[in-house]
Amino acid sequence: MSTAYDIIIRPIITERSMDDTTNKKYTFKVAKKANKTQIKAAVEEIFGVEVEKVNVMNIRGKLKRMGRNVGRTADSKKAIITLTPESKEIEFFEGM
Repeated sequence: MSTAYDIIIRPIITERSMDDTTNKKYTFKVAKKANKTQIKAAVEEIFGVEVEKVNVMNIRGKLKRMGRNVGRTADSKKAIITLTPESKEIEFFEGM
């Protein structure tokens, strides 16, 4: 059985994700085998917040070339977490 820290890999910090923090939406890179209920439970356990909704996207790896050789970067999974209006904000994203 995996822990909450195995499910949530890292936060994704981009301009768009930082703009969404005003609406209590936070973006994380998550484990590829994690489902929505596992992601929700992991975020609630780690940060102590109430999650309203979880949106998940599977990201295909990009094609990369080195001369004649063609390869692909690793596939990943991304989750956008929406918190309830009564929930506190995640302190990690404040001040960025």
